[in-house]
Amino acid sequence: MSLRTKTEVANGDAPELLRRLREGLGMTQRELATRTRYSERTVARWECGDGLPRTSVILYLEAELAKRSSRANESAFTFIDLFAGIGGMRLGFESAGGRCVFTSEWDAKAQWTYRANFGGEEVQGDITKIDPADIPSHDVLVAGFPCQPFSIAGVSKKNSLGRPHGFECKTQGTLFFNIEQILRHHRPKAFLLENVKNLQSHDHGNTWRTIRRVLQDELGYHIHPTVVDARRFLPQHRERIFIVGFKEEVGFSWEEDVLLPPVDSGPRLSSILHPLDGAEPPEPPYTDEQARVNRKYVLSDHLWEYLQNYAKKHRANGNGFGFGLVGPKDIARTLSARYYKDGSEILIKRGRGNPRRLTPRECARLMGFDTETRKWTIPVSDTQAYRQFGNSVAVPVVEAIAKAMRPYILGHRVDRAPEQLELLGS
Repeated sequence: MSLRTKTEVANGDAPELLRRLREGLGMTQRELATRTRYSERTVARWECGDGLPRTSVILYLEAELAKRSSRANESAFTFIDLFAGIGGMRLGFESAGGRCVFTSEWDAKAQWTYRANFGGEEVQGDITKIDPADIPSHDVLVAGFPCQPFSIAGVSKKNSLGRPHGFECKTQGTLFFNIEQILRHHRPKAFLLENVKNLQSHDHGNTWRTIRRVLQDELGYHIHPTVVDARRFLPQHRERIFIVGFKEEVGFSWEEDVLLPPVDSGPRLSSILHPLDGAEPPEPPYTDEQARVNRKYVLSDHLWEYLQNYAKKHRANGNGFGFGLVGPKDIARTLSARYYKDGSEILIKRGRGNPRRLTPRECARLMGFDTETRKWTIPVSDTQAYRQFGNSVAVPVVEAIAKAMRPYILGHRVDRAPEQLELLGS
């Protein structure tokens, strides 16, 4: 505890000190109570002067502020995280030396997971209710804006229900224009936007033409879109479009700047599955005391029979709908937000008996959140975890893109051989 802190406590200023430290971290009383294992009522009582705050709580808050200050001093550039989900884009840009100065995510359960993994930082809600002028200045805007209005599955579902999709979907499709307003107001050096591959072909290309016109013609950014399959990094076939934008022409090139491994060189599912030999510690409720996958993830006889009959019916009709049955040496289909329903897109073979779903821990690994050097906290139910990971970005893909963007964000020159420069200019 600092000398100043001790003086404030001795002078009876502990309630004000506690409140100032808590608010400086953007924490609510409830969040502080959760993180320190005291009740919300106790925290409120301390701030009202009814008893002295515990020294351990003051020390915790000071340490968190020191960490944040240290990160701020070490950061190379700043960015904002919009439609943040559980923070996949943030992980990518922090790995490149960025510091997040603003986060927006409307889903309360996703906010919970975000805070649990990023030090309890403040997360703003609905971006449509936030004035761009209230957002801090930043070097880079990153956003995985909602993809359902443009995805193949999303369009099919909305068509079947007679609902609008794309920019006609007022609740999701028009959120792109909130990004436009923020870019127009702050004029950051760069941005990275992520969406489904189908964005470019949706509505016969009209959706993409509108986005290109806004970013390129109206706002004047130089944009570089491409589709990346996450199977280069992870055992999952997951194609997403990434749109890199720079305010100035900097010579960015996907081919020369972004280090993408060959598409067939990625890992297999064995790298993310719970080992069968008990080689990792048990993790209830995902595994039992012997570190074997909990039997609750094995499909019931009724569900397994239904999925097999469903696939058989569609094969007879000449289409490819059905389950995805895979083993340790395989690559999985795309993990979706509907995985919690029946797990049909990724079912893991077992030696005997019915297949099983992935556990949420395996999903965290499949999306690149949980690695050998990073343990991802999952504070929500299985249903919410499946939704959150299915809606997320593949973290190592964003890491590769952010590191490629970094020198241009910082204004550094990227030297290339003359023949490379000639090719880029052609």
